[in-house]
Formats: sequence, C-alpha cells, structure tokens
Amino acid sequence: MAQVARRMGMSDRTLRRKLRTICERVDVETPIEAVVWAVRRRIV
Repeated sequence: MAQVARRMGMSDRTLRRKLRTICERVDVETPIEAVVWAVRRRIV
C-alpha cells in the first residue's frame, strides 16, 4: 500500500482513508469489492 501511496503523491494513511471513504459511499467492505462495483457499472 505504501508504494501505491507514494506513486500517487500521498501518505499511506491518506490513501487508506480515501479507500475507506470510497467503500463506505458505495456500501462495500473492501477495496476489491469497490473495484468490482465500479466495473459492473462501467465506471472503469
């Protein structure tokens, strides 16, 4: 996770917080579920 955060120019903690917020907004438990949610809706 730290490598991804660094590549995005943010701290690990910030990335984790953003992922948690996204999961809450789309009502899923994990970031993987959020990706599946987005793919099913053709967002990504």
